[in-house]
Amino acid sequence: MLRRVKKYIRDNGLLEAGDRVLVCLSGGADSVALWDVIRRSGYEQIVAHCNFHLRGEESNRDEAFVRQLVPDVIVRDFDTKAYAAEHAISIEMAARELRYAWFAELAKENKCKCIAVAHHQNDQAETVIMNLRRGTGLRGLQGMRPASTMETANGPVHIIRPLLCTTHDYICHYLKDIRHIGWVEDSTNSDTTYRRNSIRAELASYSKAEIEHIAETARRIQGYVDLLDEISSPQAKEIIEYETLRNNR
Repeated sequence: MLRRVKKYIRDNGLLEAGDRVLVCLSGGADSVALWDVIRRSGYEQIVAHCNFHLRGEESNRDEAFVRQLVPDVIVRDFDTKAYAAEHAISIEMAARELRYAWFAELAKENKCKCIAVAHHQNDQAETVIMNLRRGTGLRGLQGMRPASTMETANGPVHIIRPLLCTTHDYICHYLKDIRHIGWVEDSTNSDTTYRRNSIRAELASYSKAEIEHIAETARRIQGYVDLLDEISSPQAKEIIEYETLRNNR
């Protein structure tokens, strides 16, 4: 796991030696693995946790777990429901806007190069399938990229996704069997009234290989998108090599 993620970071130019990164730690398995791998890779971390107060005592349990795991974590409380009502948006969108605006502010204050989030190949597969259901083109089929920039109320923030090279199952194996580190579960992840959760439940019947294949397809499509946009990227270079070999057969 550590070697795989370090190679992914290096191959995609996500971080360099000496970089400071803001790590978003919810307390779930994915974010705990992200925190552990970034820490073991030698990068300087600022760790942040959001308490949205949407799940009663479970939200407070998550905060307590994170504080115990990382004593110097920076925590912010949000009145998510009030923000959603004020702006006439969904709770899910409110939480997203609040956390990324705070992350942008925090990253700037602490001179972080970027923020690291724990999206992995299962999340990538969910994104691709969700976009397919809505109807999409190449840009939708490319899913999430290793790095991207998001505009927030506090300005742009650069986001990296170092775990896009691995699956959720392997993350849990890494924490439980190799690192012996615990995590907390979010009970709302099983609520299939949320569209993404319903897709997640569908993906539970997919094999690890099938999830990896969807994620790999998204990565290849990123290469074709970059070629169209005349962007030189690792993905674009791979596609050029592939198409050259195919045409020379």
